[in-house]
Amino acid sequence: MWHVYLLLCDQKTFYVGISDNPTERLLEHRNGKSLFTKKFSDIKFVYCEQWPGKHEAAMRERQIKGWSRAKKQMLIDGKLGYNICTELIEVLVRGDDLS
Repeated sequence: MWHVYLLLCDQKTFYVGISDNPTERLLEHRNGKSLFTKKFSDIKFVYCEQWPGKHEAAMRERQIKGWSRAKKQMLIDGKLGYNICTELIEVLVRGDDLS
């Protein structure tokens, strides 16, 4: 299972990515192992969707990256009706199971 996810970086910039292990990927972002996000000090996991394969996830990632900040915020707020992985977000926001 692949995930498309959004991070909120320093309360101003959205980062859109894909991963088959979002927990591990979030740790990489927070530990400065991502070229784009290493310049940010506050990184929050704010949205996630599940996709059956990498290709579908990559297509969705590209679509969301083309959206305005306002439309990304609507997605996060649940106003666009897409599949949100709420349980995963709750775990990652609380920091459960993160080493």
